[in-house]
Amino acid sequence: MKQKFDVITSTCVPLPLENVDTDQIIPARFLKATTREESFFGENLFRDWRYNPDGSLNKDFVLNDPTYGGEILVAGKNFGSGSSREHAAWAIAGYGFRVVISSFFADIHKNNELNNFVLPVVVSEEFLAELFDSIKSDPKTEVEVDLPNQTVTNKATGKSKKFEINGYKKYCLMNALDDIDFLLENKEKTEEYEHNAKA
Repeated sequence: MKQKFDVITSTCVPLPLENVDTDQIIPARFLKATTREESFFGENLFRDWRYNPDGSLNKDFVLNDPTYGGEILVAGKNFGSGSSREHAAWAIAGYGFRVVISSFFADIHKNNELNNFVLPVVVSEEFLAELFDSIKSDPKTEVEVDLPNQTVTNKATGKSKKFEINGYKKYCLMNALDDIDFLLENKEKTEEYEHNAKA
């Protein structure tokens, strides 16, 4: 969903598992879907963890626990490994997450998140562990993600860290632009450049 990104302050959903791959985020069988609707993929985010084989809810999985909620997913190291399917990012966005915080992302998945207006925030393993501890101690813990200043703050401890982001992607997120929107926004500059190149 195209939304301008500025500062987000939200409670979090903790997923303290390492090496979560794209098949766990959205199982391969959903890649055959004929829809691009974010809500469809959001409903099937972590499908095989959210539901038991008989189709009933797995009450032990964090997304089914009403204790936790919010626009921020806090995930373990090496999030989004495995295949390069963009559907994984669609599912995360479709569920309603606007930020994913981890100590490491698979590169392709990280870019897929950015292309789908989800901000992947890379923090140190120490800061990530502290976040998990704060959320476990108090599920109402809020985290502030400030894109303009590129900071993430654990409101429970007051500790804040800087994060890196590509300048182009930052501009696109802050202005709700995908790659095509950006090109259209700069159409006159592109045409002027082409004209001067031919001269």
